[in-house]
Amino acid sequence: MNRDFDFLVLGAGSGGVAASRRAARLGARVAVVEDSRVGGTCVIRGCVPKKLLMYAAQLGQGLGQARGYGWVTGDTAFEMSRWAAAKAHEIDRLEGIYRNMLTGGQVTLVEGRGQVVAPHTISVGQRQITAENILIATGAAPVRNSIPGIETCATSDDLLDLQTLPPEAAVIGGGYIAAEFASMLARLGVRVTMFYRDRLPLRGFDEMLRTGAAAALQAAGVELHPGNAPKAVQQSGSDFVLLLGGERVRTFPWVLNATGRRPNTSGLGLENVGITLDAAGAVPVNDELQTTATKVYAVGDVTNRKNLTPVAIAEGRAVADALYGLSTQPMNWQQVASAVFTLPPIASVGPSEVQALAAGHRLRIFETDFKPMKQAFIGGAERTQLKVLVDADTDRVLAIHMLGTDAPEIVQSLAVALTAGATKAHFDSTVAVHPTAAEEFVLLREVSRSAEPTAATTAAIDAEPTFR
Repeated sequence: MNRDFDFLVLGAGSGGVAASRRAARLGARVAVVEDSRVGGTCVIRGCVPKKLLMYAAQLGQGLGQARGYGWVTGDTAFEMSRWAAAKAHEIDRLEGIYRNMLTGGQVTLVEGRGQVVAPHTISVGQRQITAENILIATGAAPVRNSIPGIETCATSDDLLDLQTLPPEAAVIGGGYIAAEFASMLARLGVRVTMFYRDRLPLRGFDEMLRTGAAAALQAAGVELHPGNAPKAVQQSGSDFVLLLGGERVRTFPWVLNATGRRPNTSGLGLENVGITLDAAGAVPVNDELQTTATKVYAVGDVTNRKNLTPVAIAEGRAVADALYGLSTQPMNWQQVASAVFTLPPIASVGPSEVQALAAGHRLRIFETDFKPMKQAFIGGAERTQLKVLVDADTDRVLAIHMLGTDAPEIVQSLAVALTAGATKAHFDSTVAVHPTAAEEFVLLREVSRSAEPTAATTAAIDAEPTFR
């Protein structure tokens, strides 16, 4: 049967763009359907603008530290409107690049809301488009109904479009979005209070990182309320009243809803091809990223597995390669590095200590905690923490965890070594670059402690999700 396209992608985010360009390069006739801006969450309202705001907060912190290095500085102030204008210009530039990549890659962009209406068929408005294979890459969006009344609060999307910053803010949530924006806002002059359910922020990360992140947030002036998520939010004029249980209430002029994200599957019509969503609204897929519907695939956050931009990109390319390439290379989700762009930032590759023990590994654990040179020189309080998990039976390095300046850059490089199967002996035989924080990873010689799997650690994995 002659169809309009070989490959049709719903969603022009990172995963969808990567998959469509790879498929077109392999000779397929490809179209992408998008009802918003091209580039998706990461480029338009996520990773990129978030990190630009982190740079703004980091520069402000650096201005204060500069005095300790001999600089004479005058009065300074952060103007959110100037940052927002520069950010908007940069996002427009990046969206233009993404549109050009589609055009230059011989990918047809169909603008509008796509809905699956039958096998091999989607509708966009009054138009119906057919394709041999369909890829769902619609991503995720902030949850807006986690507690009563929270739909009136701002999400991270709204925060990145603010023209002025509030003098005080509450952050509801303890995940990476909550921690990142609490850290940034505090350094941009906002009095921040965090409310979250768990005993520490960043559930799912290693205990060392969670404890270190909480300490760093408090050092930045963030008021933490663990185990104290609001029961509801009410509006009182222009203010927001957080109901904390019993008679306790707190009032804030601005509240960030950072209670999670949900797959963008509403209204996609996936039931028309027999796809049943899971309890979180995600599209179930197998290891080949196939859904339960014939010739329908899904990648990225819409599957609610490892919700990271590079994962969506790799998954999208894997689907295109499997369908149109000469050979297939299955996805490897085992050594995916991730970062949290707090100040200082956090990065990890490999399992947490609890996860490694639950998987049955006997561990040799190497840890260090020190004040980096830059902080020591000015009497600063910020510290760097490193942790290396080594399988005691094979000497293989299972995981790297770091909190400190440049942690994402350092861990990204070390992720290559872990993917290649590096052992602790390989780390020990590597000559250090001095003076750097990264050199500590190859100078750790004394085992901090050992750990054995137990019934308790195996059960603990149920309380600590595999990812965030």
